[in-house]
Amino acid sequence: MKHIGTFALLVVLAQSAAAQTQLTEHTYRLDTPDNRPAATLDDVAWMVGNWSGEAFGASFESHWNPQSAGSMVGFFKLLDGDTVSFYELLLLVEEEGSLSLKVKHFNPDFTAWEEKADYIDFRYVMSDDDAVHFSGISFYRVDDDNMIAYIVFRNGDDVNERKLVYRRN
Repeated sequence: MKHIGTFALLVVLAQSAAAQTQLTEHTYRLDTPDNRPAATLDDVAWMVGNWSGEAFGASFESHWNPQSAGSMVGFFKLLDGDTVSFYELLLLVEEEGSLSLKVKHFNPDFTAWEEKADYIDFRYVMSDDDAVHFSGISFYRVDDDNMIAYIVFRNGDDVNERKLVYRRN
C-alpha cells in the first residue's frame, strides 16, 4: 500500500474558508482561506472513543481522546493482516475561531512521510448534528456506534473519494 499513492491524497489539501465547493459526492473544500467559519471542539465531540473498521482494502484501528486545552489528539493505524501499513497521528485543534485537523503520517518503522516540520492541514468547512466536513475529508455519524468518513484523493486531474467505515469498540 506504499503510502497509498504517497497519499496522492496529499490531497486537495485543505487550504480554505467559509464559501465551500463540493469536491466529491460526500466531501467539500473551502474556497476562501481568509474567511474560516466558526467552530469548536464541541462540534466533533461525538468522535471521541475507540474505533475499528475497514478502509483501502484493509482493516484499521483508531482512537480520539476527549478534548482538553483546546485540542483533541487521535491516532490511526492501517493493518494489512498482522502487518502495519502506516500510522497517523492526528490533532484536532481550535485556532482562528475555527477547527483544523492536522495529520502526520508514518511508515511502519515510524519514519515520517512528511518533512519534520510538515503535516497535512484539513481546515474546517462546516458541520451539522451528524457530520463534520474539513477541506478534503468528511465524517458522518451513522449512529452512536458507527461512523463513515470519506477522504479525497487526487491523481493528476482525477479526483475521487475513498470510504472508511468505523465501528465503535
